[in-house]
Amino acid sequence: MKKKKNIIWFFVDQLRREAISINGDENVSTPNIDNLAKQGVNFTNAVGGYPLCCPCRSAILSGQYPQKTNVTGHERQLDRRLPLISDAFNSQGYDTIYFGKWHLEGIKENQHKAIIPREGRGHFKTFIGYENNNSPFDVYVHGHRGKKEIPSIKLPEYEPISLVNLAIQEVKTYSKRKQDGNETPFFMVISMQPPHDPYVAPAQNVAHYPPSKIQFKQNVPPYVSLRKSVANDLSGYYGAIESIDEQLGRLIEQLKSEDMLEDTHILFFSDHGDMHGSHGQFRKTNPYEEAIGVPFIIGGAKPLSYEGYKSGSSDVLVNHVDIAKTSLGLCQLPIPNEMVGTDFSFLRLEERPISEPKDSVFLQSIIPTMHGSSVDKPWRGIVTDDGWKYICFESQEWLLFNLVNDPLELTNLVHDSDYRDIRVKLNQRLVQWIQETDDCFFVPKVV
Repeated sequence: MKKKKNIIWFFVDQLRREAISINGDENVSTPNIDNLAKQGVNFTNAVGGYPLCCPCRSAILSGQYPQKTNVTGHERQLDRRLPLISDAFNSQGYDTIYFGKWHLEGIKENQHKAIIPREGRGHFKTFIGYENNNSPFDVYVHGHRGKKEIPSIKLPEYEPISLVNLAIQEVKTYSKRKQDGNETPFFMVISMQPPHDPYVAPAQNVAHYPPSKIQFKQNVPPYVSLRKSVANDLSGYYGAIESIDEQLGRLIEQLKSEDMLEDTHILFFSDHGDMHGSHGQFRKTNPYEEAIGVPFIIGGAKPLSYEGYKSGSSDVLVNHVDIAKTSLGLCQLPIPNEMVGTDFSFLRLEERPISEPKDSVFLQSIIPTMHGSSVDKPWRGIVTDDGWKYICFESQEWLLFNLVNDPLELTNLVHDSDYRDIRVKLNQRLVQWIQETDDCFFVPKVV
């Protein structure tokens, strides 16, 4: 019988797809993330199909769309009866561990010390985390290990550093158990708030990205006040990303030193992106590439002498609901029928069955947050495998872009009569997605 692999989710918040150097951002230095991507598989067309923290997180953990998880908007509680990926790993004898940001208990913002009840901690055997906190130098965590409750305690350092310290200690514990003959595998989630706003990071990291040196995307309007604000935000954003990269490097080095890297899959990803001034927009909740595009990398667990592992980049369309299925596939475990995504483990492991490629991914915003810099109407849309993006409000077309010819989304073709047939086709496919996912939305009539 094959030895079961460990798996770690290195899960960050609001990191847009391009904001790592391997994906093209020349502003930032991310050598450890880049190396993970080079030795593994870098998925260059991954999206967070609902670009808002809570709904996207619910989809990632359950493998189901937000309309099935009860988290159809901000500050809504995850259905506690819902089977999660933790349940799938628990049932196969894994230890399941969660460190960091949860944001699925429906607790109102700014209650940074709120306690998540045990039944709301996602069925993990170990949980040391918090609901939500937009202050990564002032984080209080709580939870449990087995039956023992852990009272609230302040993390001693910047959140990514402290969470990776917890993860490293856990790795050391499992290494010692392994030496003693206990080879129980683990599924570990390291979920951190940065680089989410307020874009703060250790001073030494931020110092590497002075606002005066920031290079802007071409779709950021050339207004002095706007670009000044964007540059200030990006200085902290890139500083946070650099710190995150350093922590990933520390974790990988610890796995190497404990002779555990070859036994551990590492998935690096974000829930959604961040606009940072593109199209004059900030934060998330809209369907532009900066908001929906996320990094998704599968690495680790690849001894150089071992055949059967694939590396490189893939442009297949990946959505938030695919991560759970893919993770179970990587560990070659049964996948619950409730999970509706696609198992892309075959793009990493040669022995895995090939899944049917998707022609498109489904995008949605069900309940607007009414936060500043957010879209104030529900919308739905799709991105297709041949590069079209189509978005609509209820009964009203909104956006149509050809991402192949117009990756910066500068030319909206939705009311161009030359593209009527394409609009009809995309609208029909969107209707299918809405029906397939049991969503409820009035699409426009396109004739």
